[in-house]
Amino acid sequence: MARLTVLIAAVVLAFLVAMPVPEVTAKKYTVGDNKFWNPNINYTIWAQGKHFYLGDWLYFVFDRNQHNILEVNKTDYENCNSDHPLVNWTRGAGRDVVPLNVTKHYYLLDGKGGCYGGMKLAVKVEKLPPPPKAAPVKNIGSVSVVTGLAQFMIPFALLRMW
Repeated sequence: MARLTVLIAAVVLAFLVAMPVPEVTAKKYTVGDNKFWNPNINYTIWAQGKHFYLGDWLYFVFDRNQHNILEVNKTDYENCNSDHPLVNWTRGAGRDVVPLNVTKHYYLLDGKGGCYGGMKLAVKVEKLPPPPKAAPVKNIGSVSVVTGLAQFMIPFALLRMW
């Protein structure tokens, strides 16, 4: 009976080792990368090719005495109008975070005049894509990977029992 238990455990272990585990984590984007949140940077180009998903967050680094981060509607974004912000994300430290926790377009700008120097960012936040389907077990000749692992591990498990 003990031998059968070890054999079953070896097969289960081999299966678990061969099974990929998907990894899904939120991503932190430092806005502007090493240039941070400053004038004369094209944040539209910075955002190109990036996919923003629920749970991600934008990290802004800036001079707190000269800039801020305001969320506005699309019209105010296009016109650099900061008179009616939807949200003021500035917390006073110059190291502020905008959590992307709603699927929508976020329109962010500097309300202290920097918008006219290019300090504005529009991002579209999407739901996470579905996890990839598990890859089929690949065959090596007539032996599958799982079977091969099990055949490799079973003799070691049996020797350990003796």
